[in-house]
Amino acid sequence: MTENALPYDALLLCSFGGPNATDDVIPFLRNVTHGKGIPEDRLAEVGEHYHRFDGKSPINEQNLALVAALQRELKNRGIALPVVWGNRNWHPYTVDTLRDSSAFGAKRVLTLVTSAYASYSGSRQYREHLASAVASLGEDAPHIDILRPFFNEPGFIAANLAAITEAGATLPGGIAGAHIVYVTHSIPDAMQDASAVTGPGYREQHEDVRVVLDAALRELTGGEVASSLSYCSRSGNPNTPWLEPDVNDHIEALAAAGVTKIVIAPIGFISDHMEVAFDLDVEAMETATEHGIAAARAGTVGVRTEFVAGLVDMIMERAARERGEDPSAVTTGALGAFPDEAPAGSCRMRHGEVTGIPVLAGPHD
Repeated sequence: MTENALPYDALLLCSFGGPNATDDVIPFLRNVTHGKGIPEDRLAEVGEHYHRFDGKSPINEQNLALVAALQRELKNRGIALPVVWGNRNWHPYTVDTLRDSSAFGAKRVLTLVTSAYASYSGSRQYREHLASAVASLGEDAPHIDILRPFFNEPGFIAANLAAITEAGATLPGGIAGAHIVYVTHSIPDAMQDASAVTGPGYREQHEDVRVVLDAALRELTGGEVASSLSYCSRSGNPNTPWLEPDVNDHIEALAAAGVTKIVIAPIGFISDHMEVAFDLDVEAMETATEHGIAAARAGTVGVRTEFVAGLVDMIMERAARERGEDPSAVTTGALGAFPDEAPAGSCRMRHGEVTGIPVLAGPHD
């Protein structure tokens, strides 16, 4: 039987965005840091990371690949749902994509944010961004719903498991005895605290994924699994506390403790964009080499079949719920499915801070 995506007319993949060429880098970084008081010399310093890759972030091509993979999966299931793409910080901008979608008749759009976890930067900031786009379009704006965080969706877990085992197989002696270094983007401690006010926080979501993956690895390998969670890509004022340990400091500590091989598993990212290409493939791998550790970096979930199929499962689940049906939310781990609409006060930048900035897919708090 053909599945039904109603009431949705389109699926919007909403992402961070990234430069396509050298001349894009500084304007892109100005967009990212707008209103944060970041000096131009700091932007130039960060820009050097992009210049190592000819000014082109991998994120755009990877978003296009995910759009195509979602379209294929939907088509294979007989689901008529166009997939469009818009960014917060670079072309194509979300507001332009929504304007075009509305012109072609889209009245209700489900949005998939390219962040698996709930925090200010991973969820609420996108809700603010989408509210701004809707306000700009006025009465021409389609109605926007947002898919819940998918860190504990079984396909996301399965895709990460496959990536870790593939990387581990390239190490001397295979994955047996390797320490799994799970990595995600660091956030300020204050943002972590705010993420935990109305439900499991950002760090706790990652720890839940770590527990699930460790159990799956034990079952797969038949041996014990040593693992830890670390962070990369901190920025801003160095005096502001951010989640630690930094992945490079952590690799040094593992070496001092006698660890000789690791798998670096970027579970906090869904694609190999700049934080992965530079912070892990360059810096973290160099740190491992300097300290005599054999290291392999696991791939991100990207367009792996399990991940894409799991996203479409979630899309169909949400569509059914919006039609008044009562489908089960299938998750792994201990935390359960997050609500479709974010609770009031959730995922602020700081606990108790009220900015008055409108948000979508939840109370305007």
